[in-house]
Amino acid sequence: MSSDISTNKKARRDYEILDTYECGMELKGTEVKSIRAGKVNIADSFARVENGQMLLYGCDIQPWETAGEFFQHQARRPRRLLLHKREIFKLEQQTSQKGCSLVALKLYWKNGKVKLALGLGKGKTHRPALRFESPRGNARSPAGSGPHQPPVSQAATMRLPSASSRKPFSVPAIP
Repeated sequence: MSSDISTNKKARRDYEILDTYECGMELKGTEVKSIRAGKVNIADSFARVENGQMLLYGCDIQPWETAGEFFQHQARRPRRLLLHKREIFKLEQQTSQKGCSLVALKLYWKNGKVKLALGLGKGKTHRPALRFESPRGNARSPAGSGPHQPPVSQAATMRLPSASSRKPFSVPAIP
């Protein structure tokens, strides 16, 4: 019986997920109440191993409205993740490789506890979209290519010389 609280849609777009792990979170009472109200965002969240502990950074849990200043939590504080020592050591070894990182995939409830799906990901390289010519020609080409347009003269379609072949422009001095 698990229900999603928040998902990180950018993670699967920006990273190739090699492996996933389920981990618990160490939370304060006001954080759990804010999560129940749905005031959480894990879009920019990532995990890092420090001093043998796994910490989650960038998770934004908004403060609980009715709590006093003493009981209130910070919105973007580092939160400790609960994993076995073997798993932490294994993840530390894998993230030391170039290009690998730990990203938060989704936050959900499981048996009344908040769980985090953590993904070991390798960054994807985004290339610009390739442009191709259709067999009928480009539909958005300049004037003169459509059936109702007059033909364009050859002088209008001539290319200008490149910037490297042009001579620099100088302004004559005024006497």
